[in-house]
Amino acid sequence: MVPVMAPAVVAGSFADAASALVETGRRFYQRGWVQGTSGNFSAVVSAHPLALCITPSAAHKGMLTASDFLKIDENGRPASGQAKPSAETQLHLEIVRARGAAAVLHTHSVWSTILSASELPQRGLAIEGYEMLKGLSGVGTHEHREWVPIVKNDQDMSRLGADVRNVLMNDRAAHAFLISGHGLYTWGQSIAEAERHVEILEFLFEVVGRSASR
Repeated sequence: MVPVMAPAVVAGSFADAASALVETGRRFYQRGWVQGTSGNFSAVVSAHPLALCITPSAAHKGMLTASDFLKIDENGRPASGQAKPSAETQLHLEIVRARGAAAVLHTHSVWSTILSASELPQRGLAIEGYEMLKGLSGVGTHEHREWVPIVKNDQDMSRLGADVRNVLMNDRAAHAFLISGHGLYTWGQSIAEAERHVEILEFLFEVVGRSASR
């Protein structure tokens, strides 16, 4: 068992979290950020012991129902008889432990995929000078420089989880990270804050990507 490094914030009851994340999935699907079975969402429903409400593996995020969600423990194990949780469950747990987040959202948009691959040699993407940065928690000026680390994709979840853990420890000011050729992970102290971070970052990724391609 890995101890919680930062005190997790409870997003609400399992039922409330599942209902809220259903709506998140519909909005994100309509925006083109979670096509097919891509993406995954979670919210903390218990801090002690740690438990998350999380999307199941291979679920279409635009067609989720509250009954699709699973409750997992601090080791990523679902309750007996439940479906298989997202393959990236370990990454959600790493983020909650390191950031004390109430919710973790993963999207797989066109622009996050392009930028996460093209900027991998730099190990991250710097974004600065945009008013929209003020939508990130704790940011009060467009002069802010947001560094979005990029982690190399890996199908070995234990190894990828360790890489994510290192990024979260070394880039403590980051609001998010990208996985190369894969997409965005961000979080918040509520489901609403995490969703706002997705909206802000996806907007900025498109701005950066379109600006670079002019």
